[in-house]
Amino acid sequence: MRRWLTRPSHVPRPLRIALALVLASLWLVGIAQASGGGASAGAAANEPNAPDKLPVAPGPGDPTKHFPSSPALIAEGYNLYESGCSSCHGIALRGQHGVAPSLIGVGPGPVDFYLSSGRMPLENPRDEPERAKPAYNRTQIDALIAYISTFGGPAAPTANPAAGDIALGLHEFTLHCAGCHQMVARGGLTINAVTPSLQQASAQQIAEAVRMGPYVMPHFDVMQIDQHQLDSIARYVLWTRKPDNAGGWGIGNIGPIPEGMVAWFIGLAALVVVARLIGERTA
Repeated sequence: MRRWLTRPSHVPRPLRIALALVLASLWLVGIAQASGGGASAGAAANEPNAPDKLPVAPGPGDPTKHFPSSPALIAEGYNLYESGCSSCHGIALRGQHGVAPSLIGVGPGPVDFYLSSGRMPLENPRDEPERAKPAYNRTQIDALIAYISTFGGPAAPTANPAAGDIALGLHEFTLHCAGCHQMVARGGLTINAVTPSLQQASAQQIAEAVRMGPYVMPHFDVMQIDQHQLDSIARYVLWTRKPDNAGGWGIGNIGPIPEGMVAWFIGLAALVVVARLIGERTA
């Protein structure tokens, strides 16, 4: 054993160093995933999928989104609710403790947001709602909105990106949103949740999310984000889909850490190649 431990290695030293770095990196990633995954799993096992909070109303004079409504549409919405929603949200929208919140008084905005983005309905009410293909078509979504809106709630907000200012949107997004959604709205991680990318969100969904605060996201009233600021945030988020990468390669615009890692690896590789080309062996 001693001889085996002390004999010279037949593996080149650079390869051994590279292998050690790779293994150390994998170990650190494994530690991070184990700790983060355990926290998320624990939260998912002990908490209902959405906080019980009501959306805030648009400010006086602010534009709102209007959805169609008629007795026939309300009746269709009732049937859709009974077959696809009541098992979690309860009879007459009253909710079920520890399962799903009441929908009384939410208004049309949250309903449109969750259904149009495919976040509802969920197979497991304790899962985090994530963007998916909508389970209902536009007419069915309007029917559910019409029915649930009969139980009250504020009007749905809306946003007009054309009326916004990109510079102001960048400022407001940095102040209120980038801490979770990342600087160019590519999403990220937060405590007990995955922060979604906003690259598929429409201006209407952005406005609804700001006033409603889906899942663990806080909601913002007009004192925190007024209508012009909301328009500007929507315009900035839409701009991030094709940003001006003035510095060159954007690397998916996923943030400074990956960019720094790429710079380090490319720089180190270039230095090694240059050193090998201009250096000479001394033994």
